[in-house]
Amino acid sequence: MAYVSNNLPLVSTDRERNVWVALGDGTRRAIVMMLAAGPMSVGALAAKLPVTRPAVSQHLKVLKDAGLVSEEASGTRRIYRLDAAGVAALREQLDDFWDQALGGFRGVVERSRRRKK
Repeated sequence: MAYVSNNLPLVSTDRERNVWVALGDGTRRAIVMMLAAGPMSVGALAAKLPVTRPAVSQHLKVLKDAGLVSEEASGTRRIYRLDAAGVAALREQLDDFWDQALGGFRGVVERSRRRKK
């Protein structure tokens, strides 16, 4: 674990917080799910969502700032795709959370078993 000083652990970065804020919106989650199937343009995304192209662009900016989406120019269009590093970091956070939750559950079960003996 990284430390800010000798005693203070370094906690989540702004980008880590931004990932969860970004995914807190249903439209952005829908965009992430669509991009999981493959790269898409703003127009293609907007055609499948009940929001305007400018709104999709704004949602993509939030996802990009959070490190979940990257863009690439293709002529006059921008093609968006999931950012592998951002998704891997999100997966790592979820794995850590799941490991902690299972560890806590294991502790509760073990204490309960000891009490019954």
